[in-house]
Amino acid sequence: MVTLYNSDKPAAEIIREYELTTSTFHKWVKQANNTGSFKEKDNRTEEENRLIELEKEVIQIRMENDILKQAALIMRRK
Repeated sequence: MVTLYNSDKPAAEIIREYELTTSTFHKWVKQANNTGSFKEKDNRTEEENRLIELEKEVIQIRMENDILKQAALIMRRK
């Protein structure tokens, strides 16, 4: 579909022929032309990648914090 579009076939015709939504079609064209990939991970911005990393860090820190709280409770009982 993207190849057809890049070969000057009208977007409206492709969208109608393949029963796509306009937004999906244009998203695919943008992804293919920018990165050559349709995978979300390949099409993220640096900010999106950083946000994902920070969210992972928060989860890890919360787990460690819970473990430390449990250890503190155990140590108080002794």
